[in-house]
Amino acid sequence: MKASVPMSSVRYLLKAVEKQGLDREAVLESLEITAEELEQSDAFSAYRFGMLYQKIMWLMQDESFGMLSGGKIPNGTFRMMCLCIIHARSLAHALYRCSDFYEICRGPTVKPVLIKKGRFAMVTFGPLSSSDEDIDSLVLAESNEQLRTTLSMWHHFICWLIGRRLNLKAAYFTNDRPDDVEYYKTMFQSEVRFNQHANALVFPASYLDMPIVQTEDSLRGFLKTAPYQLLVMVENDNSLKSQVMAMLGKDFSREMPSAEEVASGLNMSVSTLRRRLNDEKTSYQQIKDECRKEAAITYMNAPQLSINDIAALMGFDEPSAFFRSFKKWTGMTPGEYRKSEEYLKFGKDMKRPDSKP
Repeated sequence: MKASVPMSSVRYLLKAVEKQGLDREAVLESLEITAEELEQSDAFSAYRFGMLYQKIMWLMQDESFGMLSGGKIPNGTFRMMCLCIIHARSLAHALYRCSDFYEICRGPTVKPVLIKKGRFAMVTFGPLSSSDEDIDSLVLAESNEQLRTTLSMWHHFICWLIGRRLNLKAAYFTNDRPDDVEYYKTMFQSEVRFNQHANALVFPASYLDMPIVQTEDSLRGFLKTAPYQLLVMVENDNSLKSQVMAMLGKDFSREMPSAEEVASGLNMSVSTLRRRLNDEKTSYQQIKDECRKEAAITYMNAPQLSINDIAALMGFDEPSAFFRSFKKWTGMTPGEYRKSEEYLKFGKDMKRPDSKP
């Protein structure tokens, strides 16, 4: 099972590359992505999409490429923002700090804004205090894909900060209702509304009191693979398996939710969850095992990650425990895998994005 993104996301990214004057073919060649792959498939490897995204951000010298920002954000900014907020005492504190960081950050004219109203909270976007423009004029030219990517990445980033899925009440979009509404629902696992007054994530305010569980150590591994863990990591279908995968995400440094928590998030009983997954010839435990195995192999195929980095990304306190689990999953130790033909075949696809095209 390979985590994937729809080809529409890949086409959007490549179209944006051409609009910016980059050599599309050179970018694809540097990552050994062929034209046949793009033409003959309905989905694309999520990890390779992450590497493509990272490569383009580096070439453009803009970490906000493809997202709502109102300007270019210099490379390295995201790392400094994370270091500024990772020691915050709660999610609310971190989000307020994040907004303050954007006020002094060179490049953007849009910042994230936290609003709390009664039992619910909202993360939306507003102009910097120094900007003369209103948010409507800044958002006007943004595409559906750009707004969807922006909200999805912020959603996954918040999940990573608190070490658990942020269960949304709704995702709001200012654009018209698109044709692929079901994909939005699969992505956000919540109600999705269009033609709204703002682009926003709406969720129970109780999440704001949760502590930030990440550290500078876990941040290092996260940054080496970003934006992989912030991208959409589900199959583009309406199966229950895809919905469960969306709830699991790709951050295995945190404790996985129980079957009861997943069932509750999907508004069904545990028995119904198990019965419906059985109808799809799978189970919750099998999905968890497959997701963890796929993530471990994906990370192992990335030469820039050490075994210790991967163990931390996979949530193991000790590398030795990761060694045992990896051998159970694949029949090989991590060291043996990296000497195998499979790694030699796929590892070359995971070149650092700062390698020249």
